[in-house]
Amino acid sequence: MLKFLDKIPYSLLIVFTIMMLAAPIVPMPHVVEKILMLSNGTLTRPIDIFDLCFHLFPLILLILKFIKDRRWTP
Repeated sequence: MLKFLDKIPYSLLIVFTIMMLAAPIVPMPHVVEKILMLSNGTLTRPIDIFDLCFHLFPLILLILKFIKDRRWTP
């Protein structure tokens, strides 16, 4: 099911994750802004929810790859 994760090297995934979490640097990264909106209860627009998911997607892939490699390695 998650065999496509085996094809992505950790180095590329880590760099992409850092870039997506930090983008844009000025004035505030989108992830930080959207998490603040979520904690305030103002994350209601679909574009904002999509933006949060879009910026967190590489991190989710990195976590899944790490768990998959640690759990199913003989």
